[in-house]
Amino acid sequence: MRLVAILVFIVLSINASAQGGSSRDELEKRRLSILESIKQTEAELAATRENKQATMSQLRALQAKLNERQRLVGNISAEINAINSNIQLSSTEIAHLKKNLDVLKVRYAQSVRYAYSNRSSYNMIAFLFSAKDFNDAIRRAKYLKKYNDYRKDQVAQIHVTRGQIEKKITELNSERQQKDVLFKEQDEQKKLLQRETSETNQVVNELKGREKDLTAQIAKNRKATKQLDKTINEMIRREIELARKKAEEEQRKKDEEERKRIAAAASQNTVRFGTSEAANTPIAGKPGTISSSTTSGSNPNANANTGTSKPATNNDAVAANVNQPRTVVRKPSVNLSLTPEAAALASNFESNRGRLPWPVEKGFISGRFGRHPHPVETKVMIDNYGVNIRTDDNAIARAVFDGTVANVFYISGAGWNILVTHGNYFTVYSGLQSTKVKKGDNVHTKQAIGVVGANDEGDNVINFQVWKGASKMDPEGWIAR
Repeated sequence: MRLVAILVFIVLSINASAQGGSSRDELEKRRLSILESIKQTEAELAATRENKQATMSQLRALQAKLNERQRLVGNISAEINAINSNIQLSSTEIAHLKKNLDVLKVRYAQSVRYAYSNRSSYNMIAFLFSAKDFNDAIRRAKYLKKYNDYRKDQVAQIHVTRGQIEKKITELNSERQQKDVLFKEQDEQKKLLQRETSETNQVVNELKGREKDLTAQIAKNRKATKQLDKTINEMIRREIELARKKAEEEQRKKDEEERKRIAAAASQNTVRFGTSEAANTPIAGKPGTISSSTTSGSNPNANANTGTSKPATNNDAVAANVNQPRTVVRKPSVNLSLTPEAAALASNFESNRGRLPWPVEKGFISGRFGRHPHPVETKVMIDNYGVNIRTDDNAIARAVFDGTVANVFYISGAGWNILVTHGNYFTVYSGLQSTKVKKGDNVHTKQAIGVVGANDEGDNVINFQVWKGASKMDPEGWIAR
């Protein structure tokens, strides 16, 4: 039982190690991705440094690089923690394997001593021939064979355990080497972080000397942002209303078709029961029949001879029920705001959260979502309803998912803008110098829809927004990182 428990622990440890390795792989991929993002930011920053005078563009690039550098340091720390966990796990496994090896050695030594004390072939033969009968001799022969196989199995287990120990020790040494490399890289990144922080503070101090220009720029951007937000809100509300009316119209048509189907079925039942009743009606002039000249005021069920009422038949009751008007009970629609096609599109969009492509092929986030203080005028709060992505000159803006162009419009200070609907989700691409689509066009993932324009400082920036109905969402949670 003790050996089984040790083996079970080893198997579970190996599985845990494999899961840790997978996490390590993800962390390493993320670290390489962050390094690539920093490289792009540095390339953009080099272009802004050609201007000897500090600019907001330079400051945004520096801040973006600082954010990425901080993410990188945090990612390296996570990798080191994962390695420490693996080292601890490997050390525990090695200790258990060595303990198991000692147990195997002791048991093998006992079997060897026993075999040595009974090494004479005479003893083996005597053991066989001392059997009570033939069946007992067969059992003793099998016992000797099993004992010999047991000793061979002991030797094999010792070799396997030694191999596992050597493999774990090699992995442990490799983990420790990787940990040393990551520690060195972390120290280098922290030094770069300190240097870039000083550079950023220097640019901030220089920009504070131009408060009048900054105040004017802030006011201009705020006006354009409010106008853009107001326009998008109105457009989205119109789209929601149109989608609701379209869904209600489709539901009305389905209800009308269902009423017609029920009416047609009722009509067929009426004809069928009416024919059956006519077939059962006696013919006038024959004995025991009712004359066809019955007055309109008489009871149609009255007996001709006695004047008494005839009991109603089952056919009469069914026919009467069929002729009664039926009330159609319709279940309320689950979601009248979306057609089935739009609901499916919205569901697909939502299921790709965190995996959507970027609206441009290359770039870095220079302005994050939400309300935050201005990087220079810290008392001034800036509202960003999306994310600002700095990109290359004449970069192509791409649709992040399949959808339909709801509108294309221009706003002073924000350039051309495209609103794309994905069911009850909407994406906005703002700050374009030209567009490649028009209202009503169906677009596909990564399809070119426009060209990113330059802002007042000459930076090529696209503002990307994600809306769910009339609610704004943080686009960073939707695009791949």
